[in-house]
Amino acid sequence: MARKGEQTITPGVAPAVSDRVLTLPNVLSVLRLVGVPIFLWAILAGHDAIALATLMLSGVSDYLDGKIARRFGLVSRVGQLLDPLADRLYIATTLFGLAWRDIIPWWLVALLVSREVLLAGVLAVVKRHGQTGLPVHFVGKAATFNLLYAFPLLLLGQGESTFAQVALPVGWAFAWWGTGLYWLGGVMYVIQGWQVVSRARAAERVTP
Repeated sequence: MARKGEQTITPGVAPAVSDRVLTLPNVLSVLRLVGVPIFLWAILAGHDAIALATLMLSGVSDYLDGKIARRFGLVSRVGQLLDPLADRLYIATTLFGLAWRDIIPWWLVALLVSREVLLAGVLAVVKRHGQTGLPVHFVGKAATFNLLYAFPLLLLGQGESTFAQVALPVGWAFAWWGTGLYWLGGVMYVIQGWQVVSRARAAERVTP
């Protein structure tokens, strides 16, 4: 039996989405957004300790906001917008910062940014058919998880110590898994978008 304040989640059934704004998961998402310019300043200025701490806190808060939202029935439309926005901003700023520092190649930046361009196109299409967004799925979150682990490891791998020599290949392993999942998630979003368009067109044909 669920405790008071918790939402009973039925397997295979999406939790109810509310219009609430001031919730703990949303506060955590806003704090993650506040950390974006701090991280960008830190990595461009060479303050790697601050950059790493900000990334780690972002990863922890990313896990917690989703966990709390699902467990206590605090999934909201605002949260569904803030959470992926924070993810994308962290990925974008980290990619830019690491490429600027010559830690990763610019072609990897282009590969990941092109997926975002694809997703933006899909969202523009579904919006024209009456849907404001697409649900965040597990593959997308797994991709973000891998990338947010890859970036600090790649940053820690810049050095001659034994730890750096271990961190660098592990960081690249996370980076390649994350990139693959990121594009797999993009394909899944394309399929979801196609389903939205198909349902909308079918409804238009039925409506007299």
